[in-house]
Amino acid sequence: MKQTESHPSALILVAAGMGTRLGAGMPKALVQIDGKSLAEHAVDRILQVEQINEIIVVTPPGDERMSQVLAPYGRKLRTVPGGASRAESVRRGLNEVSDAAENILVHDAARAFAPVELYQRVLDALSSPKTVAVIPALPVTDTISVVTAPIESGAEFVEQTPARSSLRAVQTPQGFDASVLRAAHAQLDHYTKAELEKVTDDASIVRAAGSAVQVVAGEQQALKVTHPEDLEIVSRLVRPSASAAEQEREKMKLPRIGNGIDVHAVSDEKSRPMWLAGLYFPDDVGLSGHSDGDAVSHAACDALFSAAGIGDLGTHFGVDRPEFAGASGVSLIAEAARLVREAGFEIGNVAVQFVGRRPRFAARREEASQVLSEAIGAPVSVIATTSDGLGYEGEGAGVTAYATALVYPK
Repeated sequence: MKQTESHPSALILVAAGMGTRLGAGMPKALVQIDGKSLAEHAVDRILQVEQINEIIVVTPPGDERMSQVLAPYGRKLRTVPGGASRAESVRRGLNEVSDAAENILVHDAARAFAPVELYQRVLDALSSPKTVAVIPALPVTDTISVVTAPIESGAEFVEQTPARSSLRAVQTPQGFDASVLRAAHAQLDHYTKAELEKVTDDASIVRAAGSAVQVVAGEQQALKVTHPEDLEIVSRLVRPSASAAEQEREKMKLPRIGNGIDVHAVSDEKSRPMWLAGLYFPDDVGLSGHSDGDAVSHAACDALFSAAGIGDLGTHFGVDRPEFAGASGVSLIAEAARLVREAGFEIGNVAVQFVGRRPRFAARREEASQVLSEAIGAPVSVIATTSDGLGYEGEGAGVTAYATALVYPK
C-alpha cells in the first residue's frame, strides 16, 4: 500500500506568471503582502508539510529576482525558469524533480495562503493504492451558464445551465502519482501550441491521458489572487485580529491622494538622449531639463510629494540642487519614495499618463511599469496617449505627463 509518510513527495510551485490582470507592474508572485512576497507566503506553508522534502519553484523566464528572494530558504528549495505556457512551466519543473519522488504536488503561487491542512488532505487521499490524482475543490454557489460565442453585435445567449450540484471550483495544490504525472505530460509533445495554451491545470492533462481524478474538499483560504481587490482579501488572512481601539485608530488612517503634472520640451540638442518612464528610447531626441527630462518620473514624484504634503519637485530636486543635474528619473522617483516613507507614509500606488507624439510606447508599457514599480517598491502603472495632432504635444514639440499617487499613514 502506498503511504505518503514513507514515500517521498515533491512540490512544484508555479510562479512564472506576470499577473497582467493584477496590474502590479511585476510578476504576480513577487507582489508583497504584509512584508513578504506571495511566493514566500506559499513556501512558508509548504515547509510545514512534513511529507514534502523538495520544492521546485518555477520562476518568470529571464527574471532573477524571485530566485534571489527565495535564496534564503536553502537547499530544500530550487528554482527553474518557466516557459511560454503554464503546461511548459510545469514541464520544466518536472524535469527538476528528483527520480526518488513518488508523489508530486503542483501548486500555484497565486494561491499562496492555502492552509497546511489542505496539502495534508490531498496527500492523505493520494495514499490510497487506487488513487493516482487528487484535486481540492469547492462547491459552486452561483448559477453557472454556458453561453454561445458572441455574435456580430457582441451579444451572448445562454446555451445551457448545468446543475450546481455537479459543479466544483477547482483549486491547488493538486497531487499525483509521480509516474502518472510524468507520463501525462510526455503526451503534451503531441499537442499543438493552441492546445497547450488551453491547458489550465494538471488534473485535466492527467484525465485526458486516461486516469481518474479524485476530488477532496477545498478551502476558502486557497483563493487565487488575480485582481487588485483580491490583495485586500488575502491581506486579512495574515493580519492578526485587532482590538476595538486599534480598529478605531485604523479607521482614522485615511488614504491621501496627490496629483502631479510635468511638461518638458523636446531638446534643441539632437544628441540629447530620450529617457521617459525610466526607459531609454534610442530613436528619439530627448527632453530638455535640469535632470534627464523624464517627464513621467517627474510627474510621479510631484504626485507623491503632493499626497504626502511635503512640497513638490522644485522643493526637493530644484535647479538650486546641483547634485541632481542630469539625474535619472528612476533615481529621483526612488528618492521621492524614500522621502515619503520618511515622512510617515506608505505608498499604495502611482498611476501616470503622458501625452506626446513620440516616443512609440505601447510595446514597452509593461517594462516601464515594472522599472518604476521596482524603484519605489509599490505598483506603478504607466499609459500613453496622443493629442490627435493638437497643441505642442501633437506637433512633437514636447511631452506632458499627468500622475496620481495614493499614500496612507503608517
